[in-house]
Amino acid sequence: MYGRFMLMSTFSSDAGVGTSASAARAPSRPGTGRAELVTDRGRTTIADAVVQKIAGIATREVAGVYDLGTGGTRAIGAVRERITSSRGPNVAQGVSVEVGETQAAVDVDIVCDYGVSIAELAAAVRRNVTEAIERMTGLEVAEVNIAVDDIHLDDDDTDTGTKSSGPRVQ
Repeated sequence: MYGRFMLMSTFSSDAGVGTSASAARAPSRPGTGRAELVTDRGRTTIADAVVQKIAGIATREVAGVYDLGTGGTRAIGAVRERITSSRGPNVAQGVSVEVGETQAAVDVDIVCDYGVSIAELAAAVRRNVTEAIERMTGLEVAEVNIAVDDIHLDDDDTDTGTKSSGPRVQ
């Protein structure tokens, strides 16, 4: 993922020599409500795992997203849940991020429900992930790449609570 976007440098090579504290601040767009991560009082750093979890939760919030991750990732996640008795799925599953000082790039692998418009779903996921990350972290989201790995069919679920209506053939 390196090289996909340019990190906006917040300090020049001779920072502190003839530069004011306000010149060393990370730029923020007017009207976005984003806080500055680098100020004259200090620097705020945000771990990749934090952005990864925010993106995962924001993706799962979108109607039409059935699950996250590739087939192998989902299988390993299911085994992990059974072995460790964890409470629910790993929210960062299927999400990878690259976080710089002022920007983030996100890659999401999803499984969508059958019948949804994939283009509209991707736009909704992209919008929700971008808004959540920018609102919660102050980072500018450079891009959100979405890979649709599979489509979930209702027939894929095994419903053990339904009574059998008998054999189909006699």
